[in-house]
Amino acid sequence: MRVLVVEDSERLRKAVARALRRCGYVVEEADNGEDGLWRAEEHAYDAVVLDLMLPKLDGLEVLARLRNGGKRVPVLLLTARNTVEDRVAGLRGGADDYLGKPFALEELLARVDAMCRRHFDHPATVIHAGDLEIDTDARRARRGGDRLELTAREYRLLQVLALQPGKVLSRTELEEHLYDDLAPPMSNVVDATVYQLRRKLAAAGSGRPLIHTRRGQGYVLEELP
Repeated sequence: MRVLVVEDSERLRKAVARALRRCGYVVEEADNGEDGLWRAEEHAYDAVVLDLMLPKLDGLEVLARLRNGGKRVPVLLLTARNTVEDRVAGLRGGADDYLGKPFALEELLARVDAMCRRHFDHPATVIHAGDLEIDTDARRARRGGDRLELTAREYRLLQVLALQPGKVLSRTELEEHLYDDLAPPMSNVVDATVYQLRRKLAAAGSGRPLIHTRRGQGYVLEELP
């Protein structure tokens, strides 16, 4: 999952970004509204954590421009102005959720995770695909009852594919879920990660192939008859 954090307080922004990265999210950061809006318009994110009081362009204006431009990315608003009127203004402006400052990082992580699942029309915390089971809360995967020992990158890629079963995802689309702006992409990382995932999936459960290649298009997760 790829998340954009737009917050002008460096201390808070870094704390939120670290917490998200520890949970396996790919995170990009912006410290003002203009940069945050540009990033959100130019790149694909699964969620945006957006402060209301930002320099250059405030959070409500960023949110309005995103929605007016057709961007449906889930947005969690952060603000110290935690009145009913502020919450109503944010939600009516197109926000998906609202969190007042100060907040517990655990609550923010839970809200971001829930937004991402709803974004993929999968509100449940457990994803099933054949005999594959992914627990998004524990960030663990099992196949046929056998636990899969996955790296953070393998887990992220498997989760993205499982949240969109039957949909072919290109290498470029998958790369967006594996890298943030601090790590330049490696040319063969998607192919290498898929190769390792296939080996681990084949060694567990029924062993039937789940990840399939669509030549010239990308990869898809589905259980074929």
